[in-house]
Amino acid sequence: MIKLSGSYQLSSITLPQHTFQIKSNKFKKSDEDFTIWFLEGILDNHPSYVDCLMYLGNAYTIQGRHEEGLRVDKRLAELRPKDPVVRYNLACSYSLVGNVDAAIEALETSIKLGYKDIRHIEKDRDLERLRYDKRYQELLDKTKRANAARNKEDT
Repeated sequence: MIKLSGSYQLSSITLPQHTFQIKSNKFKKSDEDFTIWFLEGILDNHPSYVDCLMYLGNAYTIQGRHEEGLRVDKRLAELRPKDPVVRYNLACSYSLVGNVDAAIEALETSIKLGYKDIRHIEKDRDLERLRYDKRYQELLDKTKRANAARNKEDT
């Protein structure tokens, strides 16, 4: 049940005090379920709304709905093929569903496109499955060396 009450001021307008309750069963959802339902509704009418897709992908992941999150991240990769964060999220989704080969490929693409937060990569639990693959460590080592060389050039 959602309740709003109190007086609110918007610029020079003071709104009167109101309390209302939403009683419809379709609104009686947990916070995350409501968020997913709401975002899916927006995407029904605007299937290429990138920000909405990004929020939905995160909500699916939080709920453990990894296959659905992967579907969203694949769609985002189609809409924004050169976005390093989109590719990073795609790597995370592939890892969460157990597709290590695709996850490493997406992570490598993300880094090539400019994703540089190695510390985050090393701590991100979504990438846990990759840590046992030698290609993961080779990719991180190569990226650290490239970052160090770039930093040395900048000084």
